[in-house]
Amino acid sequence: MSFIVAEIESQPDTWRRAAELAPTSVVAEALPQPGARVAVVGCGTSLFMAQSCAALRESADLGETDAFPASEFPHLRRYDHVVALTRSGTTTEVIQLLAALPNEQRSTVITTAATLPVAKHADATVALDFADERSVVVTRFATTALALWRAHLGEDLGPVIKDARTELAGHLADELVGREQFVFLGTGWTVGLANEAALKLREGSQTWTESYPAMEFRHGPISVVDQRSAVWIFGPTPAGLAEEITGTGGLVVHADIDPMAHLVSAQRLAVMIANRKGLDPDAPRHVARSIVLADP
Repeated sequence: MSFIVAEIESQPDTWRRAAELAPTSVVAEALPQPGARVAVVGCGTSLFMAQSCAALRESADLGETDAFPASEFPHLRRYDHVVALTRSGTTTEVIQLLAALPNEQRSTVITTAATLPVAKHADATVALDFADERSVVVTRFATTALALWRAHLGEDLGPVIKDARTELAGHLADELVGREQFVFLGTGWTVGLANEAALKLREGSQTWTESYPAMEFRHGPISVVDQRSAVWIFGPTPAGLAEEITGTGGLVVHADIDPMAHLVSAQRLAVMIANRKGLDPDAPRHVARSIVLADP
């Protein structure tokens, strides 16, 4: 069994541990308080989780919340709190961003160990050591960070964990695995999940993937959908969209479960396609566990 398979399957357990950790004083004091103006940053997968975190917090009316790639942070803006997500704790862009924040700027990093280099540049660290991974490809750290955030916002993760266990026990249809092009769509906080699902298939299995906000899909991207395509929708399906996709010959993929649990099946799909192509799903080509850049 590859590392990534075991890490994908462990997610219900790491989400449960995150839910137990969320109400502790360490986490409650480290994460943003209601009403604070917040920026959430990351790179790659962590950026997409940041997008989901920001949308969830703002939709809960807890304060203005934005998400940015660490390399594109708008330093002329002022936020009450900056939260950075990084599995490795060594990503150059994240470290440079935190080091450049003014002293009065509160910052927190969510990572896998309090001893990592990034922790030296943040006011607080939340260490999800139980969600670290051996695979280059990020799966459970990302979703566990999102689970922690959701629990911190007051969500009950019990039904989410149950949905994930059901997904893990299910079978991925051969019809889905045989498609050549995948489009992932989301709405609100699930746009970040759509972006992440597309990245998982792209890096893990070298598959042609795209991702969009669901209502944007009609504005041009639907033109490439045909019998080779699968269009995977996280969360609510806009009225009439499924019928339009079916009319192109594309396969519509949707499930009435929590979208974070549905992401688990997209992760599994990436591994299955990689295996069929003879690829190593733990070590995609040209991809490293952490991007550490030389000093300029």
